[in-house]
Amino acid sequence: MDVLARLDRYQRRHRWVAMPLAVVYKFVDDQATYLAALLAYYGFISLFPLLLFLVAILSSALHGNEHLQQSVLHSALSEFPVIGDQLGSNIHSFHGSGAAIAVGVAGSVYGALGVAQAVQHGLNKIFAVPRHARPDPLRSRLKSLYFLLLLASGLLLTTALSSAESAAGLFGTRLAVGIRVLVGVAGVALNAALLLVSYRIMTRRRLPLRSMWGPALGAACAWQALQWGGSYYVGHVLRGTTATYGMFGIVLGLLAWIYLAGLVYLATAEIIAVRCMRLWPRSLLTPFTDRVHLATGDVRAYRSYAATESFKGFEKIFVHFGEPPPPAVGDKGPP
Repeated sequence: MDVLARLDRYQRRHRWVAMPLAVVYKFVDDQATYLAALLAYYGFISLFPLLLFLVAILSSALHGNEHLQQSVLHSALSEFPVIGDQLGSNIHSFHGSGAAIAVGVAGSVYGALGVAQAVQHGLNKIFAVPRHARPDPLRSRLKSLYFLLLLASGLLLTTALSSAESAAGLFGTRLAVGIRVLVGVAGVALNAALLLVSYRIMTRRRLPLRSMWGPALGAACAWQALQWGGSYYVGHVLRGTTATYGMFGIVLGLLAWIYLAGLVYLATAEIIAVRCMRLWPRSLLTPFTDRVHLATGDVRAYRSYAATESFKGFEKIFVHFGEPPPPAVGDKGPP
């Protein structure tokens, strides 16, 4: 216990240790892994129909220009490396048919609204927004539509950047390298901006930009790494596999990819929440025992969790912490 007490005192005094620990503890408190699983479920339902719909629409709109059609489609599908490559290799199967559009619209609307609603629920929980302050069912779905429009706009912009990167080879080797680097930096900056806007749209708490830009930039870099990882998975793991194994590999790979993307999104929100609400330092032993003296971050966090469950504006919730239980026999006590 003496070693734990010294470690606890050290991490409470040093922000570079206390803040990451507070993020991990809040991540666990909010059960963010389950929230990410919810995002993965609705994302899996919506992603394939949405891409099917996108392929059908672009195939119809660019029917007269085969080269431009292939360039734009592959640029758009490259944002979804696990399933996008599979659709991209089978573009000839989709020619804007009414059945494809109908299936794409119905499936993507249901799943996409579910994703947006799950994002709202997760962010409002993470940022401790009381239930009575959250949007009603009608306004929340309206806000979900704003979120989906934001994603669509982001996809169009990233598609344009990917098309520019694909065309970079026409300008010579040296200039092409510069253009690709510039496009990569612009893509990371664009993803960071989209994250910032999405956090502000989807939660009712005011979030200062000075606490958001750093985590958002890190999340954009993590998203880029996920895209590279998905491309590597398709190019090196699924290549040459049998049809049956490849089908299961695509399904499991897509689920894992969406789940990891959800974890990155929610973990970034947790970092922002800890910074904005000053939920640090936390006691080292808080998740493991009641025999602990709470740190200031613990008190703020537990009070916010209780206030989050307020269903009415005139409902008042007061949180009082008594003395912790005495240590067990032979225990030297908490730090």
